[in-house]
Amino acid sequence: MRLVPPALLISLALPATAQDMPDFALTIYSSARPGQLDSQRLANHGAELPGYAVVRDQRRMRLERGRSEVRFPHVAARMDPSTVTFESLTDPDGTRVLEQNYQFDLVGRQRLLERYIGETLSIERVQGDAVERTTGELLSAEGGLTLRLPSGELATFSDPSAIRFPALPGGLMTRPTLLWRVEAARGGDHEVRVSYQARGLTWWADYNGVLDAEGCSLDLGAWVTLVNQSGASFPSTRLKLVAGDVQRVEPPPAPVMYARAAMAADGGGRGFEESSLFEYHLYTLDRRTDLPDRSTKQLELFPAASKVPCTRQLVFTAIPARPLYAGVPALEGGFMGTTEGTVAAWLEFRNEERHGLGMPLPAGRLRVSQQGADGSLEFIGEDVIDHTPRNETLRVRLGSAFDVVGERRQVAWQVDRKARWAEETVAIELRNRKREPVEVVARDYLYRWSSWEITSASHEHRKRDALTVDFPVRIPADGTVQVEYTVRYAW
Repeated sequence: MRLVPPALLISLALPATAQDMPDFALTIYSSARPGQLDSQRLANHGAELPGYAVVRDQRRMRLERGRSEVRFPHVAARMDPSTVTFESLTDPDGTRVLEQNYQFDLVGRQRLLERYIGETLSIERVQGDAVERTTGELLSAEGGLTLRLPSGELATFSDPSAIRFPALPGGLMTRPTLLWRVEAARGGDHEVRVSYQARGLTWWADYNGVLDAEGCSLDLGAWVTLVNQSGASFPSTRLKLVAGDVQRVEPPPAPVMYARAAMAADGGGRGFEESSLFEYHLYTLDRRTDLPDRSTKQLELFPAASKVPCTRQLVFTAIPARPLYAGVPALEGGFMGTTEGTVAAWLEFRNEERHGLGMPLPAGRLRVSQQGADGSLEFIGEDVIDHTPRNETLRVRLGSAFDVVGERRQVAWQVDRKARWAEETVAIELRNRKREPVEVVARDYLYRWSSWEITSASHEHRKRDALTVDFPVRIPADGTVQVEYTVRYAW
């Protein structure tokens, strides 16, 4: 038996409404940290999306000459009404908005019941093969429905199959709507353009690389992931993305639960074209695309680059990459006397046009795979990259070496507090258990004070920055190398 659905009998005099399908253009700004978000997290958790969009909506609407009320539906539920701008392209000088209301009290079962407290409605229940209808005054909608029947008796209903409301209460809308009071010097059809900011939209970049270990080259592809949880769909929209840290005054975030997002991938075309925007970078899609509400979409950022030259590097570190002094030298002699370190595997390449790149790269997560012995691609590590201009070098850490190990230990320590100096001798032992020789950079951080000098060293070294020194060494197959140096601090 087919049940009768809830009915709404509506007869309202409505103001004029914008006509035609909108012509959308979106510019999406993101403050997502690289690698912070992924589609699974958005589908299963509640969080405020770190981004927003400027929505431009152009459509045709009929205006009465003089003053009239106009409805502008199909706006994003999470729009900021204070950012709305209205422009008549047909008569910009003779048309203006005198008053604006943003109506977002949407139709729903509970909202209708709340509005009908004290009013008469009908409910339907299935009794065997029949549908029984009961009419009465709604007294409560908490934990079920309580009605006062025409006889004066009270009746409660826990789960009616249908509820019939005689009309749509004033103020409730079927979708978020802007309601304007407009003054127009010219009546008839106008082409209008409306812009506003909306939350619930963001984007980030993902990079996929395939490493060819023979000679070290990288095939690199880039995709943009777009998320729309704004409460509106944007069909056939023109799309722009902004990369860079745009200053914006933000209200305190409120947690919002999102529904599971649908994933769609969109290829074809040349992808995005990059241009400058103030101190940022603007990426414009070369075609229109659909961006449904509650969806996640992926678009190719640029065609995959092949055979990008790269360099592999092993770097040993054993102590934190930060100074330990706070206004005074760190003179605790035995601190970090012997410390096992890690040998990190790094990959380095240049963002240059001659290698198929050369576009300013937005921050994102870079995943790298390599072909295994059986020919299949195997994941070997990932890292995040910052916004990277063209002709700059990218360095990504893929993990830690398995067969190269080492430790750092303090060999000697002396301090003269009156003369205001201290000397420390450090030994770094590196062991290679591979069947072939490897090159490793032993990196150490001179954390005790800002003024230092290496007075002796067993190997050549280079000063990387004010805190860091590098010792490049070559370790034979199944061999050991020890780097020893003495540093003098003065204050």
